[in-house]
Amino acid sequence: MAVATALLFGFFVVELTTALLIGSIALLADAGHILTDVAATFMGLCALLLAKRGSTSPGRTYGWHRAEVFTAVANAVLLVGVATIILREAITRIGRAPEVPGVPMVVVALAGLATNAVVALLLRSHSTQSLAVKGAYMEVIADTVGSIGVLIAGVVTITTHWPYADVVVAVLVAMWVLPRALSLALGALRILSESSPSHIDVEELRAALGAVDGVTDVHDLHVWTLVPGKDMVTAHLTSRADSSRVLHDAQALLHARGLDHATIQIERNEDVGGCAAGF
Repeated sequence: MAVATALLFGFFVVELTTALLIGSIALLADAGHILTDVAATFMGLCALLLAKRGSTSPGRTYGWHRAEVFTAVANAVLLVGVATIILREAITRIGRAPEVPGVPMVVVALAGLATNAVVALLLRSHSTQSLAVKGAYMEVIADTVGSIGVLIAGVVTITTHWPYADVVVAVLVAMWVLPRALSLALGALRILSESSPSHIDVEELRAALGAVDGVTDVHDLHVWTLVPGKDMVTAHLTSRADSSRVLHDAQALLHARGLDHATIQIERNEDVGGCAAGF
């Protein structure tokens, strides 16, 4: 993440300077997305460091694991903001698109493709384990598409001198990024609202726990995600059999579904009000 941040910031300076010098809105759009990449990787790095080394005081028993989820929301807001600004600027250029030199666009686009490819390779293997890294990785992929768009706009401008190639590419890149930003935000908000993970069928899980030998009832079942890759579950099981065996079988069932962080309460049938034999 640190290397990715440094690479992206260096390229952002180059692309922004070129965009301002030649007046290219497509380059400016791509530079704006690169800036969100820089913010995403930097905030993601901070979130990961907090999650690993942050305080685990009695008042913060989960430490700072949720920091990366807040980071993903911030990244999504940045992406939507940049896309909106680019769309507004593109609209103002309708009917009076300035002439933009194509050669600098092609050169910068090729440099952007190389930078994004390196950064994507750095982040890809961890993008499924961390929402912060996933957000940064998604933005890098979006910028790769943006660089391809700028490259096409540069080639079209060189070969046809069509003044709207720059504007059209800027709009397409912004429209391509918006739904992905909203998807990232919804994923983070799903975690913050403690909804059950989309890959877990809670009713099927309830039925499976109820089918464990000796279990007569399942209640107070809750499944949520702390951060991507760390799903949590709590459940109360009423049992007429040996509590240790029921606990072992229930834990094995949850482990098979990737639910290793589980708190299971075993209650005897004869316990009034339950919660007498907890594990």
